[in-house]
Amino acid sequence: MHLFQTHKRKQREVPAALQKIMAADVFLTDKFCNWANCFLPLRSLRLHYKVLEVSCHGILWLSGWIAFIWLVDSRSLYQMQVNFFIGLLLDIVFVSTVKAFTRRRRPSGNQPDMFSVVGPDKFSFPSGHASRACFIALFFVYLYPLFFIFYMPLTAWATSVCISRVLLRRHHLLDVAGGILLGVFETVLLSWLWVSENFAVWVVSWLSDEKLQGASYHV
Repeated sequence: MHLFQTHKRKQREVPAALQKIMAADVFLTDKFCNWANCFLPLRSLRLHYKVLEVSCHGILWLSGWIAFIWLVDSRSLYQMQVNFFIGLLLDIVFVSTVKAFTRRRRPSGNQPDMFSVVGPDKFSFPSGHASRACFIALFFVYLYPLFFIFYMPLTAWATSVCISRVLLRRHHLLDVAGGILLGVFETVLLSWLWVSENFAVWVVSWLSDEKLQGASYHV
């Protein structure tokens, strides 16, 4: 038993080089937050940061998108709806897996007032909000482009979400950078996995069979 515990401790030891990187990350994060708070008092903007936090929460996006698929019945949107839903699922799976593996603690200044913390959400690397915000912005800019007028507010929202994660002391700078890179990877992966319209119609029919022409409940 003693040998097993010793072996387990050795497996969890962080390499010296990685420890230095993490220490530098903590130092730079503190410097950035202290500098930013000289111009943006944290107390006055904390409510805004919290609104941004909720606006990019995975559970709300996933449940809200299912409701959107159910309520907005347009065959021309099925392919976009299903592919975006797949992207949201990929993001949750990837973030949860990496967090469970790395198990990095959140910054010491983090307050225990996060909305709906589930399982690996208690860990810090990577930032799920950053990966999700990046994926959402890239999806509606490159994979399913909206009108150009929406690009600037969408980019501003995604950028604000990423910065607020650091200023709220939810994440270190490296956590957010890792989340952004993960969001880019998810977008590229989804472009390869992009499902056809026929498959999207089948998925929507499975979610809400009675809404489609020719479905078993259609009369």
